[in-house]
Amino acid sequence: MSSTTTTILILDDEVRSLEAFERNLSDHFDVKTATSTREATQILEKEWVQIILCDQRMPDMSGVEFLKIVRDKWPEVIRIIISGFTDSEDIISGINDAGIYQYITKPWQPDDLLLTLKNAEHMFTLQRQNELLTIELRMSTSRAEKVVTKKREAMRDQYQFDDGIIRSEDSPMNEVCDMLRQVAGYDVSILLTGESGTGKELAARALHYSSLRWHEPFVVENCGALPDELLESELFGHKRGAFTGAVEDHQGLFVRADGGTVFLDEIGEVSPAFQIKLLRVLQEREIRPVGSGKTRKVDVRVIAATNKDLELEVREGRFRKDLYFRLATVTVDMPPLREREMDIPILAEYLLEKAMAVFGKTVKGLSPELISCLKRYSWPGNVRELQNEIHRLLILGTENTELGAELLTQRVLVAAQPENEGELVLLQNFEGTLKKRIEMLEAKILHETLIRHRWNKSRAAKELGLSRVGLRGKLERYGLEKIESLEIGAPKSVAE
Repeated sequence: MSSTTTTILILDDEVRSLEAFERNLSDHFDVKTATSTREATQILEKEWVQIILCDQRMPDMSGVEFLKIVRDKWPEVIRIIISGFTDSEDIISGINDAGIYQYITKPWQPDDLLLTLKNAEHMFTLQRQNELLTIELRMSTSRAEKVVTKKREAMRDQYQFDDGIIRSEDSPMNEVCDMLRQVAGYDVSILLTGESGTGKELAARALHYSSLRWHEPFVVENCGALPDELLESELFGHKRGAFTGAVEDHQGLFVRADGGTVFLDEIGEVSPAFQIKLLRVLQEREIRPVGSGKTRKVDVRVIAATNKDLELEVREGRFRKDLYFRLATVTVDMPPLREREMDIPILAEYLLEKAMAVFGKTVKGLSPELISCLKRYSWPGNVRELQNEIHRLLILGTENTELGAELLTQRVLVAAQPENEGELVLLQNFEGTLKKRIEMLEAKILHETLIRHRWNKSRAAKELGLSRVGLRGKLERYGLEKIESLEIGAPKSVAE
């Protein structure tokens, strides 16, 4: 095991659960396991552990209680709870008392777990770098000012409309970016609408770093992920003793963002009761922490986002009209990825570059066949779904090779229908006689099978139970030979 490999300690009293974790993570991390808090403490005292993954239900004490001890003795360790039982009190206690980085719910998915732990690993690295930077900054005030200014300028450059929002020359996002650029400098509330995964948070960051507030904080809150009590605490803060688990004063995001921008994602999910509290904050420009009798003035710009039709929500009485007009001085709609087909190749390459940097794995790019399949898929999850697909391709692909379409998720591969002038185009619509509809399904199956076998006809024929002559006849009938030569460009030796 390399000395640079991140060490993860997994604490769970179920041996089978530990075995499952170790089986899925040992290729990526130095995994230590413990079945009791006593054994975990002994490991922490002897080993340099960067991340601890702890089950909430332990025999001697809860996971949160143990991680409170870890926070006191080893505060630099990234702390993660995994549990099949999560309520708001557990979440509040975990955040306030144990400084939990993230909750993982059971049953967990290997890909999601790995991505979470990779992010935690990155967070640990950033913490270490931040500690070193903090020490350096204390040495010189002038140097500190220069470093902070440089960091802010780097952030501003990263989220410029021309470079930060990736798109092609003829993209419908060009019109969106022009509008965002036009309103960025005006200190008014902006409502970003569009489906989930269309890049609303990215647009919000671009608005902030192009505004006069760019040198002040930008903070994000997902309003749909928290119950009212916790959301109020997160946004407005709370006083010690305000509720169970409030063991110390907590500064809310509105105070932390004072002078800057607050991005309220999924604003359409907040309850009618909380809408009233939020409206008062926007009207009076002041907040009152939970459990406090005093108010505090704040100066923030609010950018909100939703995947709902808020005008419809207002008409049907689920969203307050006065709050809607407070939030929607300017409304900008983010187009879905299915309307940005020309952006998919450049977006995919950009996401691949970022993924290679995150995962430390290098490949030679995406094959033309794979790009063609990506362009034909409708992407209901938009850019976020595309990002997940690229991550999966990179993880499953072989290092220093070109990623091929055979690695695609089945739903993407099956949906990626060829677009040629042959007979297959005539079968695109599920209409006509039974024979025609069966032929359409047959053509789809042939195309998907050939892609998975990298256009090796012998393997495809064997899987489908066909002779090579029979397969060749079907390919000619449906125009798939033409697709291979024009779109795929597969080498003759592979195709034959």
